[in-house]
Amino acid sequence: MNKTKRKIFETSMKLFAQKGYEATSIEEITATVGVAKGTLYYHFSSKEEIFYFLVEEGMKLLKNSIEIKTSKLDNAIDKLKAIILIQIKVLIKYENIITIILSQIWGNESRNLACKKYVCEYLNTIEKIIIDGIEKKQIIECNSTLLASSIFGVTCSSLIYKIKAQKDITIEDLYNEYVNILIKGLSPNNEK
Repeated sequence: MNKTKRKIFETSMKLFAQKGYEATSIEEITATVGVAKGTLYYHFSSKEEIFYFLVEEGMKLLKNSIEIKTSKLDNAIDKLKAIILIQIKVLIKYENIITIILSQIWGNESRNLACKKYVCEYLNTIEKIIIDGIEKKQIIECNSTLLASSIFGVTCSSLIYKIKAQKDITIEDLYNEYVNILIKGLSPNNEK
């Protein structure tokens, strides 16, 4: 991605996250970036194309990071711990992308459906790991769809925690809390 396209990408991401998709105009994006409309349209055909590019890139980053990290691990519990850590890191580093995706997941317009599609594809990746762990007796019997959704949802709730706590959140603290809350009881060794 060249310098101008990256600046359009980053500016749009920030504006969409702060103001919302509808309230952000092409004029505002070009003014903030400091480029003419023609330059923006050279890189993206519309505001909607920018949006889809942001969502696709954000979810691709998350999914690829998970697949790379978990492919090196054998145990499903270790894979879920890795997923939690990666999700927290991505959430903190790319807060705006996650904010955009979560804000647009509700509704039936094309961009809402696209966000739903990408999130569901990502959740399927987590769910496959859970199912495999159940089959290998590394994870207790559970609702794999609910657990995958819970892992994603709880880590995304870190954004709300950050607002409520009114402080920066550390990756290590969140990771330890979430592993304790979400993972500890999944191991068959912890069953009573």
